[in-house]
Amino acid sequence: MSKYEISFFNNNMKYTIVGAAKSGLAAAKLAKKQGDQVFVTEAKKKAESTDAFKTLDEAGIESEFGGHSDKALKNVDCVITSPGVYPGNQVIDEAIKRKIPIISELEFASRFLKNPIISITGTNGKTTTTALMEFILKEAGKKAVAAGNIGTPLSDLVGTISEDTIIVAETSSYQLDKIVTFKPKVAMILNITPDHMAYHGTMDEYTRAKWKTFLNQSQEDLLILNADDAATPAAIQLAKSTIAQFSVKDPVQRGIYLNSGDIVLRYPDHQKEETLMSLKDLRLPGMHNVYNSMAAALAARAFEVRNENIRDSLMKFSGVEHRLEHVRTIDGVEFINDSKATNINATWYGLSSFSKPIVWIAGGRGDANDYAELDELVAKNVHTIIAIGEDADTIFNHFCATKRIVKAATMEEAVERALENAKSGDIALLSPACKSFDMFMNYEHRGEVFKDAVNNL
Repeated sequence: MSKYEISFFNNNMKYTIVGAAKSGLAAAKLAKKQGDQVFVTEAKKKAESTDAFKTLDEAGIESEFGGHSDKALKNVDCVITSPGVYPGNQVIDEAIKRKIPIISELEFASRFLKNPIISITGTNGKTTTTALMEFILKEAGKKAVAAGNIGTPLSDLVGTISEDTIIVAETSSYQLDKIVTFKPKVAMILNITPDHMAYHGTMDEYTRAKWKTFLNQSQEDLLILNADDAATPAAIQLAKSTIAQFSVKDPVQRGIYLNSGDIVLRYPDHQKEETLMSLKDLRLPGMHNVYNSMAAALAARAFEVRNENIRDSLMKFSGVEHRLEHVRTIDGVEFINDSKATNINATWYGLSSFSKPIVWIAGGRGDANDYAELDELVAKNVHTIIAIGEDADTIFNHFCATKRIVKAATMEEAVERALENAKSGDIALLSPACKSFDMFMNYEHRGEVFKDAVNNL
């Protein structure tokens, strides 16, 4: 244990919080509650962050908006960074130079929590699996709360839940990148594919950030890994945890896999297998949700949830908002909101989830997207593309030789063009494969605008 870790709970620590979004505000309020000195520095102007300023002002927390001054690091013991603050931020860079400890809100909050934590990370599927995990546990009569990247910062849970409540935490690479002692009872990595390169710089750095979810675990903790993921063998070499795996391709030594249309649990200690359920009974569509369901089932078994409860929950759970969400059927055309598909891999899952012909609404702020990865699926499943946002021209140029493609200036226009080009029995799918920040505040805002446009047709 480092000197810093020993001194962490000393009274009258001085923290600077970088970023006044949801997790930054939660960390600031928690530090203030613990009797520490807190200063919040935010790059956005006060006029753009009136609610945040009001929250801090009412809590008696000193802050600055519109940029970072020298005051941000004056006599500071520790910097807590929000997930949206990128490397290269001047406060972060200066803190590194001065060797001031930098941690994430996830790390900060976890030091005040004695609850068992399930940490769910991966490039895609985190939110769905987190919500599903909470649903399974609650259906089985256990106390559980979904938190982290799904919406509620862990700092908001401190002092508000009983110690036997299981925290199901969606953990992003941004949050995991700045952990020191975070040690979940169960860690889960759903998949690792290229994403957030602007933040992490390289695929190796992105992968290493994801792996931090299990590096503090010991043998009594459980690590759940995707046996079909290319990064898994290297993760196994690093892990000190007990490992269970899930696969839709091959049997696993310990974990869960597909066998002739059945989802099968394998227990190596007892040399036995149990059929959990038939694949056709899963409520959530798409092979990606088979993976998500398998991973959640393994975590549920770690908390002694019976197979019958897991099966019943997987037959009931209908998904989360903005992820393959049914919006409305108009003249036989089903409109699906998959706004959470902010990268190529997530859209690959969306396009592979339906057997009906698709009118695909795509585009936004690309992250050096390679649309060729979708060529086979688009050729098979899509008959028309509606391109929007900053990547509209890139999408048009890539697919125009093989597919009918229309450009739209707004989401409302895109929805109108989708209906014009669809036939009864088609799917009109918003699955952008891009970030939302060119036209919207976030993917939730994009999804809400899409749903409003559909419901106004």
